[in-house]
Amino acid sequence: MKEFFKILTLVKGYRFYAIVNVLLNILATFFSLFSLMMLIPVTEVLFSQGGRLKEILENPPVLDFSSLDFSMKDYLFYKLAEQVDLVGQEQVLLFVCVFLVIAILLKNLATYFALYYIAVIRNGVVRDFRNTIYDKIVELPLAYYSDEKKGDIISRMTNDLKEVEWSVLRSLEAVFRDPINIVVFFITLVWMSPSLTLFLIFFFPLSGFLIGLIGKSLRRSASKGQEKLGGLVAHLEETLGGLRIIKAFNAKEASKEKFRNFNEDYNNVMIKMYRKGDLASPVSEFLGIALIATVLLYGGRLVFDGEIRSSMFITYIGLLSQLISPFKSITSAYSNAQRGLSAMDRIKEIINADATIKDPVDPIEKEHFDTQIEYKNVSFNYGKEAVLKNINLIVPKGKMIALVGQSGAGKSTLADLLPRFYDVTDGELLLDGIDIKKLSLRSLRSHLGVVTQTPILFNDTIHNNIAFGLSNVSEEEVITAAKIANAHEFIEKLENGYLTTVGDGGGSLSGGQRQRISIARAVLKNPAILILDEATSSLDTESERLVQDALNKLMQNRTSIVIAHRLSTVQHADEIIVMHNGEIEERGTHQYLVALNGKYKKLTEMQSFQ
Repeated sequence: MKEFFKILTLVKGYRFYAIVNVLLNILATFFSLFSLMMLIPVTEVLFSQGGRLKEILENPPVLDFSSLDFSMKDYLFYKLAEQVDLVGQEQVLLFVCVFLVIAILLKNLATYFALYYIAVIRNGVVRDFRNTIYDKIVELPLAYYSDEKKGDIISRMTNDLKEVEWSVLRSLEAVFRDPINIVVFFITLVWMSPSLTLFLIFFFPLSGFLIGLIGKSLRRSASKGQEKLGGLVAHLEETLGGLRIIKAFNAKEASKEKFRNFNEDYNNVMIKMYRKGDLASPVSEFLGIALIATVLLYGGRLVFDGEIRSSMFITYIGLLSQLISPFKSITSAYSNAQRGLSAMDRIKEIINADATIKDPVDPIEKEHFDTQIEYKNVSFNYGKEAVLKNINLIVPKGKMIALVGQSGAGKSTLADLLPRFYDVTDGELLLDGIDIKKLSLRSLRSHLGVVTQTPILFNDTIHNNIAFGLSNVSEEEVITAAKIANAHEFIEKLENGYLTTVGDGGGSLSGGQRQRISIARAVLKNPAILILDEATSSLDTESERLVQDALNKLMQNRTSIVIAHRLSTVQHADEIIVMHNGEIEERGTHQYLVALNGKYKKLTEMQSFQ
């Protein structure tokens, strides 16, 4: 049962609905029990021969709850026999049938409303989990995603969460409804015949042991299945993102074969899992039928010997049969709980992941950037690999600093430390003399605008992409930003103008158009500090000219850190930082570095021949 109670921890915020569900299930159980118990007086009195009826009428019990000899059963038998004698068997039978229909109606109404309230819990828990996972995905540092497959994360948020949803429903039913049924019916059976009920004491532990063995094996298979599905979705996500390369390199068959292998592995694991899961219900049903057969054999002898009345025995068998269904439900729920808990383990790997980059305990809210950015003895390691080594750099307010050098020299990492996409391993990164780790992330990033080499647009309208992250932005402000970014002209020519949806990743636009929209987004934010990460390196000559002109407008009167591949775009920088293997090798103005005749001079000469 501990698996069920692990699932129950998810419903803490839904106590009201859980309590109402339990009360309604108790009502449903009561009406179900009442309708079955009607078998006793019907078979004992209504369908009895005249001798039994006469016997009951000749021995009227006294209604006295204080008497130890008083039997409510005998009193009800007498009242029913009295009615049969007064109005006849057919009239009483009609009354009993109407009463039975009403009881079953009330039972089903209670069952429906129990499910009505549990729907809030079922969907609410999944909604809460989905929100929690998404919040954590947004909060986790970029370094986390370097080691994780995006497809596997998507699988955890969709397929694994679906398993949790199913296990929540079945487990809640198992905990809130089926045990109530079992306890109530079990107590009634003990009251009717303690000797017959002894068989249940052996039945439940044996069934629980067998189902437990199946459940443990099932959880291992479920975990493997969810991992395989994560790999399958990850491969699919890579395929969708790399279709151009797959087609261009004639790798369609290789990709298909790789997918088939993933799919086959997943298929084989799931076949094993379903076979194990489907074993629980027939095992419990077989044991239940074996129990009923044993009770029939033993109880039949008691009836033959006159130790129990036939009406009581028939009702006993009816009640006992009602135990099989909730017990089967519990065993099925146990199997689902194993799959759900396995999925929960994978989900919790994300939820419990350490968000290393977060606000300090008492964050400083810095509303203005006043003097300078300083990298003070900054080093950064990715794992055991040193990416930056003892960097000392000051970026005065209003100046343009360019970072150049070979790929892998650490340029982008140096820039990514400023918005705290990563945290320094050693040293300090200061904003106006304050360690940025002491600032709130909100206030730190409010000063920054980023334009990346590959423009990042969302599947939304152009207006919403430009106004991204801002509220209460007017159309005029968006248009002004687009004009500064040299984007207004082409946007107006689109069918829906600023309300045009750009598609997944901005796929309906050219590279230059996407980049100018991302520049317009930075213009509208109006940041004090601008980070440009090779913003023109992947563009054609015409697009580069338009984008570079937009960038020049954007950088006016701003502090800018520009990562440049094309050195011609940074010749007018206030200082050029030449990086090599994570260290600053040269620094100075363009003219100074050319005259130095070092690394920078070689880079400019190499590009002049391109």
